[in-house]
Amino acid sequence: MNVLKTLAAISAFFGKTFALWVILFSIIAYFEPSWFAGLAPYISVLLGVVMFGMGLTLTAKDFSEVLTRPFEVIIGIVGQFVIMPCLAWALCTILNLPPEIAVGVILVGCCPGGTSSNVMTFLARGDVPLSVTITACTTVLAPFVTPALIYLFASKWVDVSVSAMFLSIVKIVVIPIVLGIVINSLFRRAVRKAVVCLPLISVIAIVSIVCAVVAVSHAKLAETGVLIFVVVILHNCLGYLFGYLLGKAFGLSLHKKKTLSIEIGMQNSGLGVALAMAHFSPVSAVPSAIFSVWHNISGPIIATIYNNMNDPDAVDPAKAVEAEKA
Repeated sequence: MNVLKTLAAISAFFGKTFALWVILFSIIAYFEPSWFAGLAPYISVLLGVVMFGMGLTLTAKDFSEVLTRPFEVIIGIVGQFVIMPCLAWALCTILNLPPEIAVGVILVGCCPGGTSSNVMTFLARGDVPLSVTITACTTVLAPFVTPALIYLFASKWVDVSVSAMFLSIVKIVVIPIVLGIVINSLFRRAVRKAVVCLPLISVIAIVSIVCAVVAVSHAKLAETGVLIFVVVILHNCLGYLFGYLLGKAFGLSLHKKKTLSIEIGMQNSGLGVALAMAHFSPVSAVPSAIFSVWHNISGPIIATIYNNMNDPDAVDPAKAVEAEKA
């Protein structure tokens, strides 16, 4: 029991300091690429581990919001798969980005929502059930929607095999998540004890993925790193803005506008890295890797801003934790 408590405390610490570890090890990987280059062939496996962990936290209830309020869920799903790809394409076109970088930016724009958006929504006093449902639905739809969107927006720069990308996403995302859900349903009590370690496992896996990308593309990063970083920041921040405006356009309450903003602005950048490495080039994986670093900086910032906005419908995170313990 004490071991589990210790692991939970360590895991929570690394989860809260996630951005710090990503930045620190990215810098190390940049200056010592040989230390991490050997991780590159295992990127898909590492992401599969993260997705399996996500599956362990999901139940059928997480999809129930589709039935109880389909309109809001559909707004989030459509917003995710329209706003971010369009913003990516517009930035690539306006800034006339090199093909390899443009493909990488579009890749991350076409990915489903990231799981960290659920945590940020909680901290922002947003609608957490809605956030979880949108993330789950966009992830399940990703094998069909993401390859089609990449073909639509990126085919002018590179050849895109929709079928190959479909199979990659099924292997990397869908199968691990389904396995996680099945194991959670069969061994719920044991899984409930084990999930306290998931933040630590996720941090190690994602840090390893980012370091691998930095290591194999450090030479190109020296040339274009600043440009990619600027594009990633613009993409992410505009995603937050347009997500909020989408909720406003449909007359949603403030805590739902916060949710759409965060859900649409934050991407599953790990999937972008895996797809780039498998189907394009290490350079195309760089925007996703930088996005992984940046949204773990911008996420807490936007969550803090939203938390301080007066919202009578919001749930206070501290009170929610107390209620859960009770």
